[in-house]
Amino acid sequence: MAKKRIAVVFGGASSEYEISCLSASSVIANIPAEDYEIVCIGITKKGTWLFYPGEWDLIANGDWEKHPDCCPCMVSLGSAKKGIYKVLDDQSVSFLAIDCFFPVLHGKNGEDGTIQGLFEMSMIPYVGCDTCSSAICMDKAYTHTVLEAAGIRMTPWILCRRSDKFRSEQIAQKVVDSFGFPVFVKPANAGSSVGVSKAKDENELEQAVKLAFVHDDKVLIEKAVSGLEVECAVLGNTEPEASILGEITPANEFYDYEAKYENENSELHIPARISQELSYQVRAVAVEAFKAMGCTGLARVDFFVNPATGEITLNELNTMPGFTSISMYPKLWEATGLSYSALLDRLITLAMERAEMNG
Repeated sequence: MAKKRIAVVFGGASSEYEISCLSASSVIANIPAEDYEIVCIGITKKGTWLFYPGEWDLIANGDWEKHPDCCPCMVSLGSAKKGIYKVLDDQSVSFLAIDCFFPVLHGKNGEDGTIQGLFEMSMIPYVGCDTCSSAICMDKAYTHTVLEAAGIRMTPWILCRRSDKFRSEQIAQKVVDSFGFPVFVKPANAGSSVGVSKAKDENELEQAVKLAFVHDDKVLIEKAVSGLEVECAVLGNTEPEASILGEITPANEFYDYEAKYENENSELHIPARISQELSYQVRAVAVEAFKAMGCTGLARVDFFVNPATGEITLNELNTMPGFTSISMYPKLWEATGLSYSALLDRLITLAMERAEMNG
């Protein structure tokens, strides 16, 4: 049987470009070579699409862009030809058929429904959630709205828009009137904890909101919830499954960007240190949220869990979680009994199955 050709897409005009490159190099190294032929498509920070024919280990540090044989490329649209066009030095084009896209992209333009819409128009299968579910999971305000309507417990929150032109004292008063300090301040559309801050008073709140507005025009202010930080990996289409749980003890005050990717003192506990009964409840909520948001393929669902009270509070869903060597999503499935390579194979299979099911 001929190998399926998988196009791994990485980089992107996003604040999470570097994490995408790290994730992609790990994915490429672990996709079963006996079953799949890998081609690489890198997107620069300026948004230029390049076909990358070089070694995968140059992707992780960003040196892939310097390869002399990189060339511009574009996705074909419609059913006539399914693949990409490479633009050669003489401005002629060369077509390369693609069986499935694997977008290892984090943040804006990668997991917010944008590129998923492009793949839908190309009529080529792709790994991960569809356009709509990617978009609503990426936007934390929509996530709150949909999941709360579905009866899933989330943190109390306030939404601030740049267009509202609130003064800092007005925002602080809203916080005090709603739930008080401390709070977490987040860009509505960002991942990897980019732009996230914890504020304990009005002065810290003002700085946190300014930082969050650097990354998005909408900012969420959420009540700080006590509990263990617990994550669950969900996998599947119509019948999703939940992994065993992982627990994070962050090196910093909370699991910010530095604690995730730069500080080796953050601790991961797999399985999470909670009772089996509570673990089953969290896993059930993770699957319920996955379905409520219309997810397919994969998502990591993050919670705050209070073992003393049994309260389960959903924090967010990530539709393209990190796939680096230290990332929780592949680690959780490995601990559940699915190896990294088998997980990637399963994700590609799920993408093919969804495309076939949707016609």
